[in-house]
Formats: sequence, C-alpha cells, structure tokens
Amino acid sequence: VQLQASGGGLVQSGGSLRLSCAASGTISRYNGLGWYRQAPGQQRELVATVTNGDTKYADSVKGRFTVSRDNAVNTVYLQMNSLKPEDTGVYYCVYLSLLRPYWGQGTQVTVSS
Repeated sequence: VQLQASGGGLVQSGGSLRLSCAASGTISRYNGLGWYRQAPGQQRELVATVTNGDTKYADSVKGRFTVSRDNAVNTVYLQMNSLKPEDTGVYYCVYLSLLRPYWGQGTQVTVSS
C-alpha cells in the first residue's frame, strides 16, 4: 500500500484548504482511510477517518472539517474550513488495514493568525 497526499499550504486564519490522498495497492472500502496530524513538539493525533461510509472526527475539528472518500479511485479528501492557527501541523494520510496502519509522507498545513 502506498499513499500520496497533496494539497497542503499556507493559509490565513478563517481560510480553507482541501487535502487529497491517493492510495494504491490492495485497498478495501471496509478499512479506514483518513487523516492524522502532528504539530511541532506534539504527538500525532486523529483528525478524521472514513470507513465504509462511517466518519469519525476529532472534537477539535467537528463542524469545520469534512472527510470524504471516493472508493472508485481509492482517494480520501479532507475539506478544511474556518482554519485556525492551532490547526497548523503536518497532516498524514493513513490507511487502517486489519494488520497495521500505512502512512503517507505528510503534507504541511500552516495557518497564520
């Protein structure tokens, strides 16, 4: 399994960004695809995942971020609205297979105040 993320960048507080992650290899719609993030000096944390249509969000992003998935092309998206400086970090795409998670290379998101 390989994951290729794109769409990060620099945005002002209140702005929006859309991340995409294309997965290749053996991908099942019944396993989760989604996003984690890691801020400087912090542990990696869940942002959002989608599994067979069911979504899960961190409390800090509920109502602002939307995760979606196109199983036809094995791609997961993260629409991020009303961005805050505390959303700054490296965003990692993840595929949650039954045996282990697979991680993408990460994409930087920076929100300026």
